[in-house]
Amino acid sequence: MTLPISGTPWPGVRYGCTTRAGGVSEHPWASLNLALHVGDDPQAVRQNRQRLEGGLPSAPCWLEQVHGTHVVELNGPSPSSIPRADAAITVQTGCVLAIMTADCAPVVFADSNGRAIGVAHAGWRGLAGGVLEATFAALTARLPVARWRAWVGPCIGQASFEVGAEVHQAFVETDIAAADYFVPGRARGKWHADLGALARHRLLAMGVAEVEVANLCTYERADSFFSYRRESTTGRMATLAWLDPPIAR
Repeated sequence: MTLPISGTPWPGVRYGCTTRAGGVSEHPWASLNLALHVGDDPQAVRQNRQRLEGGLPSAPCWLEQVHGTHVVELNGPSPSSIPRADAAITVQTGCVLAIMTADCAPVVFADSNGRAIGVAHAGWRGLAGGVLEATFAALTARLPVARWRAWVGPCIGQASFEVGAEVHQAFVETDIAAADYFVPGRARGKWHADLGALARHRLLAMGVAEVEVANLCTYERADSFFSYRRESTTGRMATLAWLDPPIAR
């Protein structure tokens, strides 16, 4: 109930994404908006967060996301401040990592033995800037010898994601293979970018062994997801991940 959108089960790890359903916010944030910065009634957002926390081992560690590449390591939410970052990692069981999206790609990392996890907010700027590589570097610094997997959650699909030449250039000028994930738009100088496939491409290139992409378009699925491109005033979903305590033997 807490995380209706998820991927293949991972031993020792719980992860997934909320939808827009199940909260108390009113239009245009209806109904499970989890963001305090989008103009929604703060009391409604707090109620939505309380509903979410009812199914979690601890309160989520929210981030102040800025479309950058900074990564923080967390052991639990800070009572005094919210980290300014677009990715987080932890090796602490029960620590719930969280990022919010409404078209950008949420990415969850974990090692195959369930000892470390990471989450990253990957819009085109963060993705081109290296937020996934920065997250992976932070994780591999903690676990130098491990097999890694990743899940790319719901994000805007290629048919709905028209971008300018500067976005195309930001990817292909450093990686010509990234051109495979763009198709020309109708207007001159416009492209349609496959954000989920670009994320998968970069994850595999950096050495992540298993990558699963949800292939759920936030723009097209207005019944399930918020989309900033569809409605600039809208809510945010949360992608969460945490490590379960090891099973006693």
